[in-house]
Amino acid sequence: MQDLDLSPFWLTLKLAAITTTILLIIGLPLAAWIGKGRTPARALVETLIAMPLVLPPSVLGFYLLLAFSPQYTFGRWLIDTFNLKLVFSFPGLVIGSVLFSLPFMVQPVQAAFANLPRSLTEASYTLGKSRLTTFWRVELPNVKPAIIVGTIMAFAHTVGEFGVVLMIGGNIPGVSRVMSIAIYHEVEQLNYDTAHLYSAILFGFSFAVVLVVNLVKRRGHLIQTL
Repeated sequence: MQDLDLSPFWLTLKLAAITTTILLIIGLPLAAWIGKGRTPARALVETLIAMPLVLPPSVLGFYLLLAFSPQYTFGRWLIDTFNLKLVFSFPGLVIGSVLFSLPFMVQPVQAAFANLPRSLTEASYTLGKSRLTTFWRVELPNVKPAIIVGTIMAFAHTVGEFGVVLMIGGNIPGVSRVMSIAIYHEVEQLNYDTAHLYSAILFGFSFAVVLVVNLVKRRGHLIQTL
C-alpha cells in the first residue's frame, strides 16, 4: 500500500468548516423566524428546508447539476455575468453542501426557539431592549445547547456527504475528491487497504460526533431540570 494521501481529509475539513460557517450565519435567523411563528409562509419554508432529509442525495445533486450547468440558463448566466463556474468546482460543492446540510442546523435551533418562554422576550421588551438586542442577549444564550448540537451535526453531515458531492463535483483530486469520494474511488480501484483506512477515519470521527452530541443534550437536559 502506498503512503496514505491525506489531501481528501483536509479538503473535507475545509468544505465542512466553510459550510458550517455559512449555515451559522443564515441558519440562526432562519431558525428563529420559523420557530417563533406559525404562518403558512413559515410552514412552506420549513417544508423546503426539511426536503433534504427525505430526498435521495442524488436527486438534489442532479437538479443542482442541471441548474449550474453552462448548457442551461442559470449556469450560463453565472459564467457570462460573474465568470463563475459551479459545476465540478469547490464553490459548487459549498453551495450543494449548504443546501443539503441546512436542516441539520435549522431544525434543532428552531425547536429550541419554539420552546422558549415568551415571558423572556416580553421582559426584555418591557425593559426597553430592541428586537436585535433581545435576540443576541436573551434568546441566543438560552438556545446555546441547540446551536452547539446543530453546528456539530451540520459539520458532521457535510463530512459524510457523498451523493450531492459526486453529482456536482465528480471525482477531481484537490477539487472535489473529499473523503467519501476517496473511499468510493479506492474501492473502484480495488485498493481495499486504503479504503479501509479512509473508512476507519470517518468511522472514528462519526462516533466522536455522536458522543459529543449526546453529552451536550444530556448537559442541556440537566441544566433545565435544576
